[in-house]
Amino acid sequence: MKKLTFFFVVALLYAITSCKNQDFSNNIPAVEQTQFTKPPKNLRDYRYGEVIPIFQNSTTIYIEVYNTIGLNELPAEQWEKLNAEELAESYGAKMVRLNGPRYWVLNSMRGSGKTVNGKTVDFEGIEMTLRATLEFKIWDGSALEEHYSDNEVNRETIWMYHKGNMVYELTNPDGEIYRMQSYSQEIDPTLSIRDLEKLQERLQLPKGWSYHFRILEENSELNSNGKAYVITDDLNNTYQKINAH
Repeated sequence: MKKLTFFFVVALLYAITSCKNQDFSNNIPAVEQTQFTKPPKNLRDYRYGEVIPIFQNSTTIYIEVYNTIGLNELPAEQWEKLNAEELAESYGAKMVRLNGPRYWVLNSMRGSGKTVNGKTVDFEGIEMTLRATLEFKIWDGSALEEHYSDNEVNRETIWMYHKGNMVYELTNPDGEIYRMQSYSQEIDPTLSIRDLEKLQERLQLPKGWSYHFRILEENSELNSNGKAYVITDDLNNTYQKINAH
C-alpha cells in the first residue's frame, strides 16, 4: 500500500508525543437500535451512508466503518449537519470520514459474524451499525484516501449481482479485476447510476488501468471470506477485487 500525507503527519505526532496502548472499541458508545428501515429486495441504486472514525493506538491505525443499511436511508437534512471534526473530538479519533451519500450497484447481499452483529451507535440522530474494521501500522500507510490502491477490509459479506444487470469493473496492469459495489455523490452530487457507463471519460486512470462495463450473462457472487480488498476511483466510487483469495 502507498503511504499518505495524513499518515506521515500521524507518524510525526507519534514521534513527538508517545501514545500508550489503548482499546478504542468502546470510544463510540453503543445504543439500543430504534431506527428500522427494511431495505428493498433489490438493493441496486439504494441510498446509504457511512461514518468512518480513525484512531491511533501507539503505532497502529484502527478504523471502524459504520453503515446505515437496515436502519435508515441516510436522511439528507441530518447528514448535512454532521461535522467530521466535532465527531472526531467527541470520540477521541484522529479524524472522522463522512462517506456518502452512496448508492449500491449490487442487487443483494448476505452478511455473517460481526458484519451482521456489530454494535449500533447514534451519530447526531442517524443510527448506524458497525459493519467492518481496518487495522495497519502507521509505516504501512493506507489507501483509505488514496485512489486505485487496496484497502484490506475485515468483513464477512457476499455481494450478489444478478443476471441481466450491468456491472462496472476496473482492471489493473496485473490483470486483477475490481467490480463496483457502490457509487458516491460525495464529490459529484449529481452522479447517478445512468452516468456509470460514461465514467471512462471522467476517470483519471493510472497507467495500465482500464474501465469497462458489461451485462452479466449469469448470476455472480463476490465472497469476502473475512477479508475484502477494496479500492476507490477519482469520484470515490468503491470496487471490490473479484479474484482475491
